[in-house]
Amino acid sequence: MKRINAPRRTASLSAQLVDSLRSHIEAGGWPVGTRIPSEQSLIEELGVGRSTLREAIGALVHLGLLEPRAGDGTYVRSSSELQSVMVRRASSVERDKVLELRTVLEEYASGAAALRRDETQLRQLRELLADAEAAAAGADPSAATNVDALFHRAVVRASGNDLLVEVYDYLGTALTSSLGGLTWDTAHAEDHARLHRRLVDAIEAQNADEARDAAAAIVRLTRDHETE
Repeated sequence: MKRINAPRRTASLSAQLVDSLRSHIEAGGWPVGTRIPSEQSLIEELGVGRSTLREAIGALVHLGLLEPRAGDGTYVRSSSELQSVMVRRASSVERDKVLELRTVLEEYASGAAALRRDETQLRQLRELLADAEAAAAGADPSAATNVDALFHRAVVRASGNDLLVEVYDYLGTALTSSLGGLTWDTAHAEDHARLHRRLVDAIEAQNADEARDAAAAIVRLTRDHETE
């Protein structure tokens, strides 16, 4: 019988550097969208050779955390491998499938939030609801999309399910990336705002069935608006 290879006692320097840089990115040391320091700066700061650094950077590019841009350096693309994978996966399928996934997660989370929310979380939802309505009235669609994403993440956090929160945090960027960019006319914007108010009212009243219905209706509105 073939023997299993025993693990190496110590990781290579480049592997250690990959772990160190990955932890730095996950902790927000280099925020998503920012350019990382130059190669020479990192060599001096970390005390490693050029080939070791390039090997580590290449591994992080392969994992989807970093993105090299010709003539402009290397940028942080994602804060986690799972998030990067989900963004790519969500962008490769029909939006209907992404919307179905969003319905499953948010409908359950909304019902749970109605049963488990506390007053601090309810107050935060009210504040984000006001921010979302203000952003929707502005001229920047991306601002409205970002606030809407924060609102739905807050609903999921109010569910009290730590594992669901963690999964949704990874999927949130994928959902926002895939579903962003919609422009709303006045009628759709009013319906969108009304359904969000209905959702928060249901969570405040601790009406789980109504909260689930409102969450599902929000996703249906998005899907129906896209197909018009």
